[in-house]
Amino acid sequence: MTTMKADQCAIQATTSMDRQPLIACRSLTNSSKQKQSDDVKGGKVSIVDKLHRYIKSPTTFPSGWEYLPSHLLAKVFSYLNFWDRARASTLCSHWNEVFHMPELWRHFDFEVTQETTSYLKSTPKGLIRQVMKQHKEHLRFVSISVDSHPKSAEIACDILSQLVNCSIKTLELMSTAKPTFMINKDKFVSALTVVIVNSQSISSLALSDTPVDDPSLEVLATQHQDSLTLLNMESCPNASSRGITFVADQCHQLHQLTIDYSHLSDELLSSLCSEEHVTLKYLRINITTEEGETQERLHHISQKSWNALARHSPDISLVMNFYVLNDSDYEHFFTFEMPVTHVYFGRSVSREVLMRLGTHCPSLKELVICANGCEPLDKELLEIAKHCKELQSLGLGECQVHCSAIVKFAEICGKRLSQLFIREEVLLEDEQFSIDEMRDTVSQALGRQWYPEIMPFWD
Repeated sequence: MTTMKADQCAIQATTSMDRQPLIACRSLTNSSKQKQSDDVKGGKVSIVDKLHRYIKSPTTFPSGWEYLPSHLLAKVFSYLNFWDRARASTLCSHWNEVFHMPELWRHFDFEVTQETTSYLKSTPKGLIRQVMKQHKEHLRFVSISVDSHPKSAEIACDILSQLVNCSIKTLELMSTAKPTFMINKDKFVSALTVVIVNSQSISSLALSDTPVDDPSLEVLATQHQDSLTLLNMESCPNASSRGITFVADQCHQLHQLTIDYSHLSDELLSSLCSEEHVTLKYLRINITTEEGETQERLHHISQKSWNALARHSPDISLVMNFYVLNDSDYEHFFTFEMPVTHVYFGRSVSREVLMRLGTHCPSLKELVICANGCEPLDKELLEIAKHCKELQSLGLGECQVHCSAIVKFAEICGKRLSQLFIREEVLLEDEQFSIDEMRDTVSQALGRQWYPEIMPFWD
C-alpha cells in the first residue's frame, strides 16, 4: 500500500465509525460459555492462552480473528504502529470500534514537516483534526517533531495549544533543524504553559531547540513537583541555570536530567544532592562551542560539588558530550577527580586532555573519540585502561594507534570490555603485530571473536 493510501486509510478509520463493514463481523455469542469453562477448570486464564484458543481452535471458533473480543484485539493492536492499526481498522466495524478504544490513543507522535524542507513524512492535516476532535482527552504521551520551516513551527504551536483539557504525562518537543520553535517565541511559551497548567501530573518533559524560559519552568516545578521525574532540555537559550535550579529545588523526584553546560552550576548540583532529593540516576551534560563564541559559558564547577554528587548518587550515569573547537575549551575539565561515567568527544581532542581523563576519571565506563590527529594514542589509551578499571566500551574514529597498543589495551581490560569499535584503517602495524595477528590476540583477551571495523567499498 502506498504512503498516500496509508494516509487515506488512517483518516478514513478515524471518521468511519458507523460505515458498512467490508467483512461482516458477528458478536461472540459463546463468550459466557467459555468463561464458565475457565471457571470450572479453576485458576485464571492468561491473555496469551485465550489468544491461542481463538486462533488455534477453528472448530469452536470457526471464523478466527474477527471473533476476538475487544480487550484481546486491543492487546494485539497495541503491538502495531499507528499506520498498521489504521489499515487493520478498515477490515470490519468491530475492528474499527477497537481502533478507537481510549487505551490505544494514549500515545501519539505528531510529525510536522514540509516537502520543501524535509524528507520525513508529515502527519496528514485531516488526521490531526480527527485526533484532536475524537481522542484529545485520551492522550497521555505526546511527541511533536518539526523541521526548519516556519509553517511547521506554526502548526506545532497550534497542536500544542489544543492540548488544553488533556492530562499529559509525557511531552516531547523535537526540532530536526533550526530555527523551528524559536520563530514565534511568545506563542510557543504561552501554549506550553497552558499544557503545563492543565495537565494533572507531568512525569516527563523533553524540549529541544525551544524558547522555554525561567517563568515557564517555575510553573512546571510548582504544578508538578511531586510527579516530574525526567527533564530533558537541549539548546534552550532562554532558560537559565537559575530556572533549572528552581526545578531541582522543588521536584525532589527528579532522577533524570539532560542540560547544556551553560545551565550547570554549583548551586544546581547542591540542589540535586540535598537530603530531600532522590538519588540521581542519569545526568547528561552537553558541552558545545561554536565559531565566534567566547569561553565565558565554559565556567568552572568546583571539585566539592562533583564530590557531593558522587556521594549522594554513587550509581549515577554521568554523561558528558563534548563538541568544542579548541584545546583551551577543556581548561576546566578533568583537572581533578570527577564521577563522569560516559564521555563522547564529537570533535578533535588533544592527547593531553585524554591523559588527564585517564588520571582523574576512575568511574569511566564508556569512551568515544571521534578524532585526534596523526600522532598515535598508544600511551594515552594504555593509561586510560590502567586507571579506569570500570571501562566497558571504547570507540575510535579518525585516530591512529599501533596494533601492539590495542593488544595491551585488550589484555588489561579483559572480558569486561563489551564494546570495542576500531576502524581497520586507523590501525598501524608494527614489529610485534600485524592486523591479523592483533585481531586473533585481541579476540583471545576478550573471550570472543573480534574484528576491526572495515570501511565498505563500492564499485
